[in-house]
Amino acid sequence: MLTRFKNEAKKLRGILYHRLYTSKRSEKKLVEDFNKHYYDSNIFEGTWRNTYWLKVPTFKCPLDLWIYQEIIVDMKPDWIIETGTARGGSALYLASVCDLVGHGQVVSVDIEHKEGRPTHPRLRYFLGSSISEEILAKLHALIPVGSKVLVILDSDHSQKHVMEELKAYSGWVPKGGYLIVEDTIVNGHPVAPEHGPGPMEAVDEFLSKRKDFVIDASKEKLLVTFNPRGYLKRVE
Repeated sequence: MLTRFKNEAKKLRGILYHRLYTSKRSEKKLVEDFNKHYYDSNIFEGTWRNTYWLKVPTFKCPLDLWIYQEIIVDMKPDWIIETGTARGGSALYLASVCDLVGHGQVVSVDIEHKEGRPTHPRLRYFLGSSISEEILAKLHALIPVGSKVLVILDSDHSQKHVMEELKAYSGWVPKGGYLIVEDTIVNGHPVAPEHGPGPMEAVDEFLSKRKDFVIDASKEKLLVTFNPRGYLKRVE
């Protein structure tokens, strides 16, 4: 009897807590506030710019990287295309996950060469603009037709550039696969309000013209993400 009473009391406390503290409105504000705090704390304390994978700088939110490995394990892509390399930490991370899965290759594209980027048997780098004819031709020559491709966009964050990337790379993604648009968090969503139209606005423009991709909100389940509304799943 006492055990039953304790269980009922615990359940009641949970219900009261949910109603008092985690309404949809308060939860959304809490998540947005923490996202802003985490993102902006980088300036003084070092958060996402002080994150490493195997000692290589990896300018990502770790909770997004966790979602990436879940997608890779489920999708088992033949190829992962990443635009925007920086120091190469995320490219190495993606190659490492492919190693664990036992399948997949990574191509990371950037306009800037940086010495000391990590090497890995599953990883190669292309130097050039992600939307240039030269780079797109090299990718088409490398990746066989019909390959399962996961695309992650993280280069120039202007709306125009991201929109060009979406048009150029969406065709590689198979039905059930993902095209991830990073840093949709900027331009006041909710950080960096001064940024100007960027990845989020490109996503909205893209989806207004395409019905074969939808936002997969389930990939935001860990609440803190740099890619709100940026996990696009191909459904047709």
